[in-house]
Amino acid sequence: MSAPERPLKDCIALVTGASRGAGRGIAIELGAAGAVVVVTGRSTRGRPADSYGGILGLSGLSSAPGSIEDTAEAVTAAGGFGMAMRCDHGDPAAVNDLVERIEQEIGAIDLLVNNAWGGHESFDGRFDVPFWEQPLSHWPAMMDGGARLHWLAARAVAPRMGRRGRGVIVATTFWDEGRVLRGNLCYDLAKAAICRLAGAMAEELRPHGVASLALSPGWMRTEWVLAAHGTDEAHWQDVPALARTESPRYLGRAVAALAADPRVMRHSGKVLRVADLAAHYGFTDIDGRRVPAFVPEPSP
Repeated sequence: MSAPERPLKDCIALVTGASRGAGRGIAIELGAAGAVVVVTGRSTRGRPADSYGGILGLSGLSSAPGSIEDTAEAVTAAGGFGMAMRCDHGDPAAVNDLVERIEQEIGAIDLLVNNAWGGHESFDGRFDVPFWEQPLSHWPAMMDGGARLHWLAARAVAPRMGRRGRGVIVATTFWDEGRVLRGNLCYDLAKAAICRLAGAMAEELRPHGVASLALSPGWMRTEWVLAAHGTDEAHWQDVPALARTESPRYLGRAVAALAADPRVMRHSGKVLRVADLAAHYGFTDIDGRRVPAFVPEPSP
């Protein structure tokens, strides 16, 4: 029997916000492709993040699910090598220290996945509310906790990549082909800002051989989504409302495919959808499906 293919066996990746959800799925799939993956976030086994009171109450959970240690172990179990490093990605000094530590202890970062997201910290369970009725807390949670976190990590990593003349920066986002996500203005604005940030960085990084792009998954079955529907990953198919969902590892397979593509610079500056990349690179979700792109139902 031949050894499993490890296209990223020489890759050192940093995945921010990887205690759970999209970040965890991405980290695991990078591990499955053989990468060394540094898993960051604020949730550790001994000290879960304590800023999710609202969504915890709505989800019926007592504490935020997952930890950076859990994800790092899953990365190693998948075939890579996972390392957990706690970091508050809103703290510029902490981010700079993190990048310096990685380069000193492990090596140069080849892939940065900007996934840290603070939007859940102000989640109130409402998805269709006029902007004048939305809580003011949405702005710092989604704007400062979105594009700003991506910018801080990129500005710490990009100069190092540029000096080596290579590297990939992927931002996770939501994109509906430029349409407005009505009823959730701050979320829509924050995700649009992430897309713009990735594109703007690409223009400045292109002469240095570094790719920057944004990647949009569909409706993912994160731990929060599963809890809100009273189920888990083993039983989600029993819930009709989740029929259109995809696992976070579908997104992870898209990131791994991009990272392994020697022609990834052709995608730099773009906003890509996971479903489109699945067709392009030939991968499926963990259940064997090729999940089509998620398109929100139009507002009346």
